[in-house]
This record gives sequence, C-alpha cells and structure tokens, in this order.
Amino acid sequence: MMNRKIEIRELLTLSPAEVRQRAGQRLIVCHDVDDLHQRMAEDILDDILAAQHSGQPLRLILPVGPIGQYVRLARMINEQDISLAHCWFFFMDEYCDEQGNILSPQHPLSFQGVANQLFLRRLDPECDLKPEQVFFPNEDNFHQLPEIIQQAGGIDVCYGGIGIHGHVAFNEPEPGIKTSRTRRVKLNDFTVTINAIRAQVGGNLENFPREAYTLGMTEILSAQHIRLYCRNGSEYDWANTVLRLALFGTPGDDYPVTYIRDRNYVIITDETTLRSPNYVI
Repeated sequence: MMNRKIEIRELLTLSPAEVRQRAGQRLIVCHDVDDLHQRMAEDILDDILAAQHSGQPLRLILPVGPIGQYVRLARMINEQDISLAHCWFFFMDEYCDEQGNILSPQHPLSFQGVANQLFLRRLDPECDLKPEQVFFPNEDNFHQLPEIIQQAGGIDVCYGGIGIHGHVAFNEPEPGIKTSRTRRVKLNDFTVTINAIRAQVGGNLENFPREAYTLGMTEILSAQHIRLYCRNGSEYDWANTVLRLALFGTPGDDYPVTYIRDRNYVIITDETTLRSPNYVI
C-alpha cells in the first residue's frame, strides 16, 4: 500500500536532471516564470490558429491562475488580426460567498474580473469573440455547463495550473474526486491559506472566500489534451512538491492532479520550481 509521506520524500530527493529524464516529453522546462507565461500565451495562440486553419471550432478550458499569459495573448491576437469566432472559452472556476453568490466582477478576487481586465476587454472588437461562447461557472449556469460543453463538441484542450494540494480548477482532495462534475465546492484550509498569502489581502483569512463554483474533474479529464503550468511565482517554493507528484505520484484522491496521468498531458514549469528543496523532511 502506498505511503504518501515516503513517496514524497523519495520524489524530493530526485535531482532536476533526474526529473527531466524520468518525465521525458511530459515535462517542458522554461527558464523562468516570464518565459512560462510567454510559452502559455503562444501555446493558446497556436491552438487558436490551428483550429482556424482547419476550419474547426476550438473548445478550451482556461484558468485564472496563471494569469501572466493573458495580456501577451490579447496583444498577439490584436496585432495579428486573428478571429476568435470559432472559439469557445470555458473558464475553470469562480469564488462565491456563503450564500452561493459569485463575487462581483468588481471584487479584487473575482476571476471573471481578472479575466476581463487582463484579456477579454483588451481584445479588439474585430476579433469577433462571441459573448455567448464565453463561460464562467456561477450559481445560474453550473448545472448546465457539462451539457453546454457536450453540445459544443467537448473540450479540445484544458489549460490550467496546479494547487498546493494538487487541485486542478477547484477540485479539492475528497473521496471520488476523479468522477466529480461541475459543482459548488468548499475550499480546504491549504488552498485558502496559500491563496490568501498570494492575493495581497494582508493575510485576511477570515474574509477570504471559502467556497467556489468549479468545473469537475470529469470535464477536465475529458479534454483531448491537458496542459498544466506549474510554477511558484513567488519567493516561496510551494509548488516544487506538487510538480513532482503530478509527474510521478501514485494516483489518488488526496492529490487530484495525479489522475491526469492516464490522459494526454504535458506539464510546463520553470527552473526554480524544478529545483529540489533545500531541506527534505
């Protein structure tokens, strides 16, 4: 029977070179976070252009975290005068309050607000992105999203990050997480703490959102391709462990990202996140 503590200790003893060799083509290593964001913008653009050239629709799951790719992506789309009429964008998740109401787009933690500011509102009108083909999970649509995705033709590529406890979107560790569907969820203390640290709210745990709407692992794992961008993005080395678990850890409900490994996936990281930690405890 797998012992997760022992497994993590063993994975953290692997040198960056050993991780690269063992992961093979499943791992792409960028120089730094800026390069990772640029790579992510270019990856999304490549998918948009490939679908356009083939005359096919493109259905993407997109995250708000990472976010550094979006200004770059909007600029490239505008500069190259690219049409988005064939694109369907399903954003992964959104915070809500205790009554189940999503945060206002004007709230500093609103994912829709961030996506609007950094990406959607920067697009030239000529790109022809159809508002009815852009979705954020909320209290009104979350029950219908799986059917909407199916009617649109299924997900071509799921883009995302990886949370400290292995969540993809807000699919937190829980029994049966692999078959979860789009729903309202409670966030665990690990997620709330690390997100509060990174959100410039002064460590305000009491008022930080504890619930959200999220696409389920069923929707994510049904994508034809999964591309996850794993980076610390700060001075704290919080993502080094979950990177190695995502690549090599035994699949289990305690780290949902481990379920990608029987799918068509690649993980993109940077040199800092690939490093072994100073201390293996």
